[in-house]
Amino acid sequence: MSAENTTTTLAGELFAPGVGAQAGPPTTPAAGTGSAGQATPGSHSHGGPARTGSPAERLTSTDPDAFGVPTGREETWRFTPMKRVRVLLDGAPSDAHPSWDADLPDGAELSRVEADDPMLKGLPEPVDRLAALTRQRADGATVVRVAAEAQLDRPVTLGFSGAAGDDVVWGQLVVEVGAFAQATIVLDHTGLARYSGGVAVLVGDGAQVTLVSVQDWAPGAVHGGQYDTVVGRDATFKQVVVTLGGDLVRLVSNVQYSGPGGSADLYGVYFADETQHQEHRLWVDHAVPHCRSNVLYKGALQGEDARTVWIGDVRIRPAAVGTETYELNRNLVLTDGARADSVPNLEIETGEIVGAGHASATGRFDDEQLFYLCSRGIDAETARRLVVRGFFADVVQHIGLPELQDRLMGTIEARLGALPGLEEQPVEVPA
Repeated sequence: MSAENTTTTLAGELFAPGVGAQAGPPTTPAAGTGSAGQATPGSHSHGGPARTGSPAERLTSTDPDAFGVPTGREETWRFTPMKRVRVLLDGAPSDAHPSWDADLPDGAELSRVEADDPMLKGLPEPVDRLAALTRQRADGATVVRVAAEAQLDRPVTLGFSGAAGDDVVWGQLVVEVGAFAQATIVLDHTGLARYSGGVAVLVGDGAQVTLVSVQDWAPGAVHGGQYDTVVGRDATFKQVVVTLGGDLVRLVSNVQYSGPGGSADLYGVYFADETQHQEHRLWVDHAVPHCRSNVLYKGALQGEDARTVWIGDVRIRPAAVGTETYELNRNLVLTDGARADSVPNLEIETGEIVGAGHASATGRFDDEQLFYLCSRGIDAETARRLVVRGFFADVVQHIGLPELQDRLMGTIEARLGALPGLEEQPVEVPA
């Protein structure tokens, strides 16, 4: 399949073919060739300028000074509005730590550990200065433990409602799920805060874990976070990230595997309004054999200076034979003045894989579909709402919690009425 045809297929009913789309079709290794399809093992990317260095070479450290002070010219920070994130990067000490409103089912417990606890020494290291500052300033961690073989009858829910204030809130959360347990954890961020948080998820062998992170902040909130997941042997991990509120939200999600047979599905939904900046960076590190990963993120933007950034890095190391991975990012631009950046990257260091691929597509409504709906008696405003609802629904349903899904879809639909000119845009059928 050609790149052009792949783009059209990805666009489906939501995008006009060829409008702001980039795609790379899945590759399957040719037998005995030592390469993925016709590609030579190495790195490639779509949707942005060339990288200044391989993601595989990125620095990790618990020392903030090891990263220096970002200027915005670094690859890691070049999409981020530095003036708006500076309040976090300044790293001012604070006694403010998140106070989680916890709902714990039987089989789960909540505790607190100090900064010198051996558990924290074994967590994946920070990948940028902000994450290192968070590890340092959090002064310990809140820990959620799910017992081995436990099957929770309802989700573990942790709610953090920020209160307006000048102090930065520094927080570290560790979720440890025992072998062969089944658990869903929901992190619900609301209110107004300047928050920098680290989340580490340790998935035991054979466990099945879903992590849902909702960023439904009030206007003006600033949130930076690093999410690290270690997937055990034959374990299954699903992450669903939903970002709707705040002034600036910048989340970095990292996944690695501690044994063969691990599976990770990473889903995301984001909706940026006027002047909002929402940035999601993913790193999936395949370093052991016979693991899989799947990434699907969808975003919508409306309003002047609405900005979204999605970076998806996947590395397949030489030892990771039998890997299967795919990542897809789709963005729907609803009005003029909004901008979406999408950069998928895939590094393949062995040809002995099941398959690997990535794609991204960015575009506006397909006027033909809107005309189809309007021709059946649906007004233009309702038609647009139906299209956007359908665009997001297949991702939101992966949460698996109907009450939360309804709340989030309601928030999305309310956003569609935020700009008075949206319903007045004409529906035109391309010639």
